[in-house]
Amino acid sequence: MTIAHIRNFSIIAHIDHGKSTLADRLLEVTETIPAREMRDQVLDQMDLERERGITIKAQSACMKYQPQEGEPYILNLIDTPGHVDFTYEVSRSLAACEGALLLVDAVQGVQAQTLANAYLASENHLTVIPVINKIDLPNADPDRIKRQIEEVLGIEAGDAILASAKLGSGVREILSAIIARIPAPRGNPEAPCKALIFDSWFDTYRGVVALIRMFDGEVRQGTVIQLMSSGKCFEVEEVGILRPKLTPLPQLSAGEVGYLIAGIKQVGDTEVGDTITEAGRPDAGALPGYKNLKPMVFCGLYPTENSQFESLRASLEKLRLNDSSFTYEPETSLALGFGFRCGFLGLLHMEIVKERLEREFSLSLITTAPTVVYQVAVRGQGTVRIENPACMPSPQEIEEIREPYVLATIVTPADSVGAVFQLLQDRRGIQKSFEYLDERTAILTYEIPLNEIMHNFFDRLKSLTRGYASLDYEPLDWRTGDLVKLDILVNGEAVDALSLLVPREKAYYLGRDMVQRMREVIPRQLFEVVLQAAVGSRIIARESIKALRKNVTAKCYGGDITRKRKLLEKQREGKKRMKQVGRVEIPQEAFMVLLQRQEG
Repeated sequence: MTIAHIRNFSIIAHIDHGKSTLADRLLEVTETIPAREMRDQVLDQMDLERERGITIKAQSACMKYQPQEGEPYILNLIDTPGHVDFTYEVSRSLAACEGALLLVDAVQGVQAQTLANAYLASENHLTVIPVINKIDLPNADPDRIKRQIEEVLGIEAGDAILASAKLGSGVREILSAIIARIPAPRGNPEAPCKALIFDSWFDTYRGVVALIRMFDGEVRQGTVIQLMSSGKCFEVEEVGILRPKLTPLPQLSAGEVGYLIAGIKQVGDTEVGDTITEAGRPDAGALPGYKNLKPMVFCGLYPTENSQFESLRASLEKLRLNDSSFTYEPETSLALGFGFRCGFLGLLHMEIVKERLEREFSLSLITTAPTVVYQVAVRGQGTVRIENPACMPSPQEIEEIREPYVLATIVTPADSVGAVFQLLQDRRGIQKSFEYLDERTAILTYEIPLNEIMHNFFDRLKSLTRGYASLDYEPLDWRTGDLVKLDILVNGEAVDALSLLVPREKAYYLGRDMVQRMREVIPRQLFEVVLQAAVGSRIIARESIKALRKNVTAKCYGGDITRKRKLLEKQREGKKRMKQVGRVEIPQEAFMVLLQRQEG
């Protein structure tokens, strides 16, 4: 197949706009998968992806399509993850394409991630083909959506393709547009090998499987390749394409998309965005855009039983072979025992990793409240990074605390704008822009501390807009904030796993809210349990859990009152001793209070 008959494209869309369903129809029409093997969301391999309706681990496919007139074409669908947490992986997938199908729901219209993904496609200079999906719905309004695409995204939508991925209408028109409007890849098969790694996963028996896009040269079995970021060399064992199962080929040449297996034992050696070249004839320079992924959200993962600690360690090692974008290191908590401090790309990424650990490795885990990285200027030590609030230096040593800000884009129904404004104001947001897309939809752009959208923000946004709002955000910068460390004390002892960094003006309300709700979930003991919220040495909120009382006078039927007093006095002394040596077991529900905390 000549390079002129290859088309590399991606499908970009907001969550639930029909990306996986359209991919199913394309595979069906091109007969890439036999009819007996077809199923819904065929490219979504994990049960978790099917349940949540989002793409977590992107899967690519090579399709052969014969138009009614002319020669056959090879169409490489380079799929992308479907959530804001995986924006970097989306950008690397788009860097491997020449064009993209921009899928927009005929009812919902342009959403936050539609904007973000369209901008990514524009940055990568891709040819964008707008596709308006779900036109079979009774309240679909394609004309309004076309106006939105032109006014908001600046993309000509007069020739937008109207489709229904569910019914299969418009799919052949999409295939024709891919061939006619997306340019063929450029590349020189005779030049030194140059290929982009846009995804990878770990195979237990064969090592790392790297998905690559060839830009120049060729690669075949026996070729000694070099990874430009690390300089490591490996001998290629197998190359091929995905249909969507691994299908070996003698070689991959310039313009083609496929996979490469070279006995690589650590998925961390094949970072997304890295460039592959031939060790004996290296290319002059790496492909642009490569960067190391940095976690944005941190939390503690602890087994509910200390005996499961080694199992958790082994499970994290195995899971990281398939997902190199999260980090972990051991930590110890006085309240929870031994566990790991883990870093994630975002909140959804954190939920996915925790759920996969529990499902795939049969673990029962406790998650501490998610936090972000802070930059703390300490007297005499310069600036240090703090991932865990429990490690915060004493207030006397701190000169200033800087917190990360993000640029948030929110698309909301026009009748909910007032409520969304109030929510963003409560979360310390700074308005940058506000405009109406049409009479029914508005778009807001805000600068907001990342920590403010960690806790219950998305749920609140959805409830205020009856589920119609959408959110997308990207890292911005670090800014000085008036933050204090909020400690929760149980019987005078600080529980390190419950420490938080919060704005000073919100400390009282959050502290009061936490101790009130913890009082409801911590079981009563044989002694009084005092719950306190503290900032430094100052107690700002207090609740107490009354002691369980055993009726020690039940065996006294009448008689002298001094006998009863003696028994009650003995009980009082016993409770006093118990309070001094007693330990309060804090159940997992108490830690979930942090995850679900509401505004005071």
